[in-house]
Amino acid sequence: MNVRAWSWVHKWSSLICTVFMLLLCLTGLPLVFHEEIEHLTGVVEAPELAAGTSTVSLDQVADAARQRRPGDVIRYMFWDAEEHPNLTYVSMARTLDAPPDENFPVVIDTRTAQVLDEPKTNEGFMYVMLKLHTDLFAGLPGMLFLGFMGLLLVVAIVSGVVLYHPFTRRLAFGTVRTQRSARVKWLDVHNLLGVVTIVWALVVGLTGSINTLSQIVLGLWQQDQMAEMTAPYKGVPPPTRLASLAESIRTAQSAVPDMDVRFVAFPGTAFSSPHHYTVFMRGNTPVTSRLLKPALIDAQTAKLTDAREMPWYVKTLLLSQPLHFGDYGGLPLKILWAILDLITIVVLITGLYLWLRKPRLVRREQDRDADQGAESATLQPEGSR
Repeated sequence: MNVRAWSWVHKWSSLICTVFMLLLCLTGLPLVFHEEIEHLTGVVEAPELAAGTSTVSLDQVADAARQRRPGDVIRYMFWDAEEHPNLTYVSMARTLDAPPDENFPVVIDTRTAQVLDEPKTNEGFMYVMLKLHTDLFAGLPGMLFLGFMGLLLVVAIVSGVVLYHPFTRRLAFGTVRTQRSARVKWLDVHNLLGVVTIVWALVVGLTGSINTLSQIVLGLWQQDQMAEMTAPYKGVPPPTRLASLAESIRTAQSAVPDMDVRFVAFPGTAFSSPHHYTVFMRGNTPVTSRLLKPALIDAQTAKLTDAREMPWYVKTLLLSQPLHFGDYGGLPLKILWAILDLITIVVLITGLYLWLRKPRLVRREQDRDADQGAESATLQPEGSR
């Protein structure tokens, strides 16, 4: 492809995705700091108790949730010992197959089985930011659309890299010609900041597009690995009475002793089968803590059915999530992610400005002397972005 063709690709890929990328950058900023915002806004935490206070049986925790919401069923239980120690998050719904948004969480103290809160997770500022960032309140079609916008961003970045040298070869790196017109000055700023954020923008764009495939990946895993693991139960009626949850989790911990429990999917939910508790285990290192290993526990006998590593496509999804939000390296990395996000916002806005200012500026530059005209001719394709 020649320079003119690359310029055309860069211009249209950028223009199509710019507005949506701006939306994603703006909504992504608070999501990067969602844990810190939760703490500041008064999210419930476990009360102080005597050091070494033991935990109650998880069956008691489950009973406490059912007593609080007797008309609902438990779908999942979550734990986050790093951010919210001594708390169990119980996800409940009217039915096991209710839509994901129909979620009624109950927060319970793991040491006392006392219900501490029933937070509203489907309202408020952070909920709106998350929905706009993930699916535009449009479900799977919205997710896939944003994934396509992310791919267009990658195309815009790659084409911008190809164009960078031809249009800046006469300039020292980092030059911003403040004495020239506003458009030339912002063109230099656009090019410089675009180069600074290349790697980050590529990582965020690609991982964001991968994350939009989460529902598709879940469906593929259900039909692939989960179907293979539960094949012996095909045609067997589901249990009418469930085995002890605490015993089932102990079985999983014995089968996978070097990992910790992240969450449990109850029988009949999307992450399990009608015959099993699925206990998802995670590792203890920065990388393995982002990966999950499912252990299927027979919901009638509390015996191990199977435990396997997730397939590669699920691991790819799980690793892309922390990379996208920068939440695997603590607050310093989150701050870096926020700075790069803000710089990317400037790149997007300046790119849009350059395109909107082009028609008027083209007429002005035609009146310049030959030397300036030759230089502006060098700049013109880049300004058409």
